[in-house]
Amino acid sequence: MYLHLTIEGKAKPKYDRFGNPRHKFGKGIIGADIGTQTVAYTSNTEVGLKNLSERGNSIQTSERRERLLYRAMDRSRRAIDPQNYNDDGTVKKGRKTWKYSNHYKKLKAKHSELCRINAINRQLAINEDANHLRSLGDVFITEPKNASKLMKRTKDTTVNSKGKFHKKKRFGKSIKNRCPSGFQTTVERKFKVSGGIYIEVPNNYRASQYDHTADDYIKKKLSDRIYKLTDGTLVQRDWYSSFLLYCYDYRTKDIDKNKCISEFDKCYNKEKALIEWIKANKIKILNSGIKIA
Repeated sequence: MYLHLTIEGKAKPKYDRFGNPRHKFGKGIIGADIGTQTVAYTSNTEVGLKNLSERGNSIQTSERRERLLYRAMDRSRRAIDPQNYNDDGTVKKGRKTWKYSNHYKKLKAKHSELCRINAINRQLAINEDANHLRSLGDVFITEPKNASKLMKRTKDTTVNSKGKFHKKKRFGKSIKNRCPSGFQTTVERKFKVSGGIYIEVPNNYRASQYDHTADDYIKKKLSDRIYKLTDGTLVQRDWYSSFLLYCYDYRTKDIDKNKCISEFDKCYNKEKALIEWIKANKIKILNSGIKIA
């Protein structure tokens, strides 16, 4: 006979050696735009734009090593079992027998260990970022999760101006390396457990298209990371989306246009200072449009 015991409830708060709470809980609204590789946020005290699941610059080096090891494993498989591949390099269909050399086994062990370390670092980075956001406010506003849709290959076959087919791949590797859904789930859990409020705006909110200076929705290309508003103000796309989420109206569940007008100058000055700080420290923010020397 076995007894399966399940304990439910809130986790015990963490304290440092002096008896003070390890994590601070802020008050106020936070608007956050969570992309496939970055998160931009706007709060009463701070604005931010950073890469997801990143602790220092080591993660990009580790991701590259992971790719190189996997390619080396693929070359080893092709050298040992050439009969399992077609002339064009694709894997044959049907039942196949694979032989693994000692060199391949060593590469696989290195690859598995590196993946394990990277997964731990991602989880630590996610928890650190979520705790920081909780210290800025107690109301977190963001868009619904859509990572599972972005991972899928596109169905349409398109051709460019030179007659070549566009790739059907989308954001699978980015989502695997940066874990946007895992980050969003962790933020939701930490806010709810600590007495905060977590809000996902409706799908028709369209934070990436609204322009408060024109009071209209203007569709933009995915490549337009930095663009001008109707009045000529230059904004970073992800940050501006987080600002529009920060200006959420609880009653109408839509963008509060009056708040956009009254809060924009203060938040925009913080955004300009943030971009200057990113450039001065030569921090590479993925797909942000911010060019560093």
